[in-house]
Amino acid sequence: MPTTTRRNHRETKSAPSPAAEARELLDEHNVHEMTHDLTEYLTNYARQNPGTAALTCIGIGFVLGWKLKPW
Repeated sequence: MPTTTRRNHRETKSAPSPAAEARELLDEHNVHEMTHDLTEYLTNYARQNPGTAALTCIGIGFVLGWKLKPW
């Protein structure tokens, strides 16, 4: 039996919609849970290290403001 390549397999299947691909990706990686975990971690870090968190936010704001200025 001949082996099929990944490209040939994709060509024979009907192409899923981008929304279906996005849902599949979200389900596969459980992005909601990962986002919640990251938010919880950053919140706890900011409570334990308020000075570092404030300086980090100021630095990020400065760099973004500098790079995204309209002129």
